[in-house]
Amino acid sequence: MIGKIEEIVDNTVKINLEIDITQQPNLVNLHVIFDDDTDRKVVAEIANVNKNTMYANIVGEINNDAFIPGCSVKPSFKSKIKVINMQELELLYGSQESRKGYTNFGSSNIYTGYKINVAINEFFNSHFAILGNTGAGKSCTVASILQKLYLGPYPPVKSSMFFFDAYGEYTNAFSTFHEKNNSLNYKVYTTNIYDEKTELLRIPVWLLDIDDLALLLEATTPSQLPILEKTLKLVRILSGTSEQVLRRKNDIIARAVQDIMLSGDESTKIRDQVMGVLTKFNTQTLNLETQIVQPGYTRTLKQCLFVDKTGKMQEMELVVEFIRSYLIDDEITEEELNANPYYTLNDLEQAMDFALISEGILKSNKVFDIANVMSVRLHSLAQGENRYYFSYPEKITRDEYINRLVTIKETNQKAQIINFNINYVDDRIAKIITKIISRMLFLKTSTEKARGSQAYHIIIEEAHRYVQHDKDIDIIGYNIFERIAKEGRKYGMFLGLITQRPSELSDTCVSQCANFIILRTMHPVDLKYIKEMVPNISSEIVLQLKNLKPGNCIAFGSAFKVPTSMYIDIPNPRPLSNNVDLDTVWYATENPEVNQNIQQPMEQGTSQEQQEILTDSDHVDVNVLLSKEVNNATYTQPQQVAPSTPLPDYVLPL
Repeated sequence: MIGKIEEIVDNTVKINLEIDITQQPNLVNLHVIFDDDTDRKVVAEIANVNKNTMYANIVGEINNDAFIPGCSVKPSFKSKIKVINMQELELLYGSQESRKGYTNFGSSNIYTGYKINVAINEFFNSHFAILGNTGAGKSCTVASILQKLYLGPYPPVKSSMFFFDAYGEYTNAFSTFHEKNNSLNYKVYTTNIYDEKTELLRIPVWLLDIDDLALLLEATTPSQLPILEKTLKLVRILSGTSEQVLRRKNDIIARAVQDIMLSGDESTKIRDQVMGVLTKFNTQTLNLETQIVQPGYTRTLKQCLFVDKTGKMQEMELVVEFIRSYLIDDEITEEELNANPYYTLNDLEQAMDFALISEGILKSNKVFDIANVMSVRLHSLAQGENRYYFSYPEKITRDEYINRLVTIKETNQKAQIINFNINYVDDRIAKIITKIISRMLFLKTSTEKARGSQAYHIIIEEAHRYVQHDKDIDIIGYNIFERIAKEGRKYGMFLGLITQRPSELSDTCVSQCANFIILRTMHPVDLKYIKEMVPNISSEIVLQLKNLKPGNCIAFGSAFKVPTSMYIDIPNPRPLSNNVDLDTVWYATENPEVNQNIQQPMEQGTSQEQQEILTDSDHVDVNVLLSKEVNNATYTQPQQVAPSTPLPDYVLPL
């Protein structure tokens, strides 16, 4: 027995040691069992040890051969204290057997060679976050987990994971899936408009609704939404060429001119505004050169806007009466609304112009400034390079578009991983694209008749750029990522957030994550944020985060019964997330003989020490890790050994 309980304060048990600790290896972070000869055993993790005293924090209890996390009971002072054995350890960390419904994440840092197998339904059936400083191994962690998931004995062929790849680094890690399993497919879209080998990411503009346009055109106030609503109402009508379309255009122009004519302003101002409207908005039957025929003479509309020396427009009544002949009393019909469901950015721009004048913005300079800024942004979008991302070569519905996203065109097979390489657009457009596609996917899952019949995972690299507490709530009433975080699980919609700055993420999204994998984190603001926002994390764990090696992490959440320190295996192949090798960049020359003398870099982003660990860990075979307590034996720390040799037992003297 290790010792006897001296005191219990809150969650911490103080133990007086009865063993010579100087003869033992490091015991910190191992688990001990408090056994009082009942069906209930208390489990604790060793936190601190000195020559005479040990402190252990209670993490849960074993009852009826099941581990229950949490500090609901305290051990009795008569309890026997021993190191956890293999059977008990499996209750905490899971079985070592590979079986359906589980996937391997890595190996324990505490119990050498012990595989951390995670229940798929516990981890992927909820939102998760992978946090850590740059260079800590986030990209490799994601790639390793998914490679093991898909290339294992039970690949999830019906899954759909949408990657928003901030740097275009994951293609190298996933592109060989089909070669290894022909039922698996990886599909990538690029935002590089000059890349002819990769399909360009395009979103049909006609699939955008009011909320999408508000994001795209950076609406700043809810008062701009009626303009967008009117624009979407008009674009289907005005993008056609029928006689009815001409009549509707004339009606809008005529109403705008009538409002100006009857505004009561000075005649010169009225003339200038009417000429301005008819210069920009006109048709073949209503323009400044349209003739107004009167008995005895014919004049153009422009001539009738003449203002005499006294400052009066003599033909104002004539112009008003003429303009009214173009008005249509009928409301817009359902047939008109469905006139042309497929339109372009240029059609949308024209419709917005007509929407602006139909809303009478010319009568208020303040309203004009607020509304016209969206028109300017839409014009810039329609004329700039970003227009390529909002065009589409054929007519398609939303469901057809999403189905096409997950389908390999050449073989008509389903793609399990769909990568959107958003490396070639600025953060503003990248955020908009991410939100629009995420919203489409959410709308599809939330409107399925058979709720939860399919699942979509949205995994966002550098999530702190896109998953923020934006002004979306003030404009459209919600933030799509926060809505997915709060409502997505019941529809089969899940978020995976990968970031080096968790403190910049939306608090709502972080609070809804059920699982966390945290790599080395050093920024004090981020550490404080993690401690405050992440559930069930202790101060001891926060301190450990500062000293983790690359590839090492601490995982906890619904998929982990206790906080789990583990090493994530290096993926093969790796994502292209390595740093620049200055030996090559600075010292390489055109002389091959000189280049041979330059030390070749190790595997991307891997230190010499980590390479040695990787080499060793690849040959660990756990036959026996822990054993039952053995009297009068010596406690020994297991070593990594060859597969044919079982690991030594953990034993302690009484």
